Amino acid sequence: MNARPEGGPRVVVGVDDSAGARCALSWAIGEARLRGLPLVVVHAAPLPPHVSAAGQLGCGVTEALRGAGAELIARLLDEVAGGTPHGLELTALALVGEPGATLVRLARENDILVVGRGERRLLSRLLRPSVRLHCARRAKATFVCVRPPALESLLETLTSRQGAPEQASDRSLIRRLSRRPRHI
Repeated sequence: MNARPEGGPRVVVGVDDSAGARCALSWAIGEARLRGLPLVVVHAAPLPPHVSAAGQLGCGVTEALRGAGAELIARLLDEVAGGTPHGLELTALALVGEPGATLVRLARENDILVVGRGERRLLSRLLRPSVRLHCARRAKATFVCVRPPALESLLETLTSRQGAPEQASDRSLIRRLSRRPRHI
């Protein structure tokens, strides 16, 4: 294997606890494998306004946010890839900061920046800026936004297997997806 220069291209993926982030992580793992690039998995948690106003008193909160971010990354890697993907150079970063700005700052010009796209309600859009739009407007890296598959497509994939689903987790997922209200 050739040595990669320090500033070589990477696949940088931003994650949170959403279906879009899981799809983005899955896509980023595949792209990193396909291109032979290092994978950087990033979770950025914004600092709550009351904590930033408190100054030094917020140190315990920032450490708690970083710890929760590291746990989230480990859980997502376990759910999506069965743990740390083999054969990939992986860096996991749990940071505190605005997610969009943090991802734009981390992704270099020759990187691939990946985020997920999910459904957001009006109130959510008003209270939190869109990471996807922030990255699309400001990133110098190649930007990829991965949307989760449509509900019908997921159900068809899971139920089209020979006989019943092989794993209990598949059956549980089918039940949850079937009960989910559809927005038209």
